[in-house]
Amino acid sequence: EKFGWENRAQKVRSLNRDGKLIGRGMAASTIPALQSTATVKVRLLADGTAHVLTSGNDMGTGTYTIIAATAAEFLQLPVEKVKVELGDSLFPNGSIAGGSQMTANLIPAVMNACEEVLKTAQAKNAQEAFASLRQSQRAAFDATGTTAGSEAANKWAFLSCVAHFCSGSLDVDIVRLQVTRWVAVMNIGQVMNAKTAASQIRGGVIMGIGHALMEECLFDPNIGYPVVYDLATYHYPTHADIPRIDVTFVGEPDLNFNRAGVRGVGEIGITGVAAAITNAVFHATGKRLRELPITPDKLI
Repeated sequence: EKFGWENRAQKVRSLNRDGKLIGRGMAASTIPALQSTATVKVRLLADGTAHVLTSGNDMGTGTYTIIAATAAEFLQLPVEKVKVELGDSLFPNGSIAGGSQMTANLIPAVMNACEEVLKTAQAKNAQEAFASLRQSQRAAFDATGTTAGSEAANKWAFLSCVAHFCSGSLDVDIVRLQVTRWVAVMNIGQVMNAKTAASQIRGGVIMGIGHALMEECLFDPNIGYPVVYDLATYHYPTHADIPRIDVTFVGEPDLNFNRAGVRGVGEIGITGVAAAITNAVFHATGKRLRELPITPDKLI
């Protein structure tokens, strides 16, 4: 509905605009939802702050943000009072940033650790715990929480899924193919932060557009070295190659998977992007291409 797919012209080579062939394509994809063991420590300090410690890292996808927000919610504490420390091997094992599982691993562990530290303080919220801490003259209350792999995986298959829709235009005179519109609808379970999650999807779509239209690693058959060996000559997308990317999340929590209802978001963004583009190319030109990238010579 967001893309207007139902009202598309289904006949190939039937759409023209300003002398360009127009095509529309879509692809649906899934990726397994993974979960492994992760541990988080939460410390409540007498200065009125909460520290969340784990060896898990943040590659720029927003782990700091969602951990801080989750701890603030469970401790009933302003998020400015939560300090998140990541990436130190001396901290509890935070699992890996791979397989689109960091959020599913860490967020339930944060929830569990927050509940445990309040139990230790015999308090309903952080403010009560801080008052008890000052009276006891202790330095801190601390507790750990762990996420274990879901036993429900023996009963159900857990998947994140996406439907990608795109429009493209082909200038036949100069054989220039451009992606002009993108709509992605995702089901990744509970969305912890809409901005950071959508940014991950947009990054995946951009990588997928590069994969479909320009990126290729060719090797010299005589010496085995890459022919293109630096970013000055390797083709990858720039701003001019990328349309506005509209991302929508279903947002339905998957509480069978974990108590937070979250699944992976990282890699699902790129899955299906190239297929949607090749379907749009077929719709525009009538050519069914099965090799990537779709370079101009393949469209002549």
